Amino acid sequence: MILNAEQSMVQEMMRNYAQNQLKPTAAHRDKTHEFPAQELKDLGALGAMGMTVPDEWGGAGMDYVSLVLAIEEIAAGDGAISTIVSVQNSLICGITLAYGSEQQKQTYLPKFASGEWLGCFCLTEPHVGSDASAILCKAERDGDHWVLNGVKQFITSGKNAQVALVFAVTDKQAGKKGISCFLVPTNTQGYLVTRIEDKMGQHASDTATITLEDCRIPLENLVGQEGEGYKIALSNLAAGRIGIAAQSVGMARAAFDAAVQYANERKAFGVELVQHQAVGFRLADMATQIEAAHQLVLHAATLKDAGLPCLKEASMAKLFASTMAERVCSDAIQIHGGYGYVSDFPVERIYRDVRVSQIYEGASDIQRLVIAREVAQV
Repeated sequence: MILNAEQSMVQEMMRNYAQNQLKPTAAHRDKTHEFPAQELKDLGALGAMGMTVPDEWGGAGMDYVSLVLAIEEIAAGDGAISTIVSVQNSLICGITLAYGSEQQKQTYLPKFASGEWLGCFCLTEPHVGSDASAILCKAERDGDHWVLNGVKQFITSGKNAQVALVFAVTDKQAGKKGISCFLVPTNTQGYLVTRIEDKMGQHASDTATITLEDCRIPLENLVGQEGEGYKIALSNLAAGRIGIAAQSVGMARAAFDAAVQYANERKAFGVELVQHQAVGFRLADMATQIEAAHQLVLHAATLKDAGLPCLKEASMAKLFASTMAERVCSDAIQIHGGYGYVSDFPVERIYRDVRVSQIYEGASDIQRLVIAREVAQV
């Protein structure tokens, strides 16, 4: 795919920022678990927090191809920050734009798109991962309010977000059609951060358990219609999966670049590592896999921009890119030898950061299930 002038500009701008501002400090954030508040403000000023939100709502008004290019470049600088950016764009802005009322759009979208407010996507629960229809969190009417009770787990930015998109059961007897979606300010009484996960990687991105205890919100904070929550959640999963695929490509590329640099500097048996055929062939395979994943991501994003169905293509992109990224990062460690296993070199951190891409936004086997259903249709 050949990028147009605007897409190329976005790619270059985000690459410059990520390489100059995010990459040099990524290891520090990984060690300290420091939340990247200033970096997210900077990215908001660059338009990266609401890229596909129209100008009228304070967004950059760009296409989805531009968004995935931005996510890829940010991920090449710091994978943890790219997760926050992907959630903000694909899920928080995407759902508010598609299903929010005019008042909700006026209130929330400009602040989401600028990065002034972060959002978190509260769907997963302790006993519910892939089966979103089985959530137990409930919302009950009480006069002119909804009262929410339940527990949400593995919530990206759950501690640092200003607004939560919460999915809860409003009609237990209606099954999937009894789930609704709500905008919940995180300073609401009863919104409690009860745990921060101690994760393998992506330490700069907090992952929280949220407990909702008699959390009261106005009736007008319902997003869409009552009972539309399950549809709302699934409608934006394809967008989220394309974003995670782009993130996987970015992190794989960062590991590959580090491996190329090391292979050109390190000598063994009198010559640079890159001169050894075994290393050269490994780099060739890595480059080919990265490019293939990159093209799958761009294809899925192009379909989304055209308004065409892209569920299968989004799942293909995420499945292939996330699997590829772990393999490429592992190969990058192998090229580094013992140095690849220590934190002095970036490939150790990138490997830890990228592993989760095969789990969140739909685990790899869920992607296979989606793809199998799509290709089996007559």
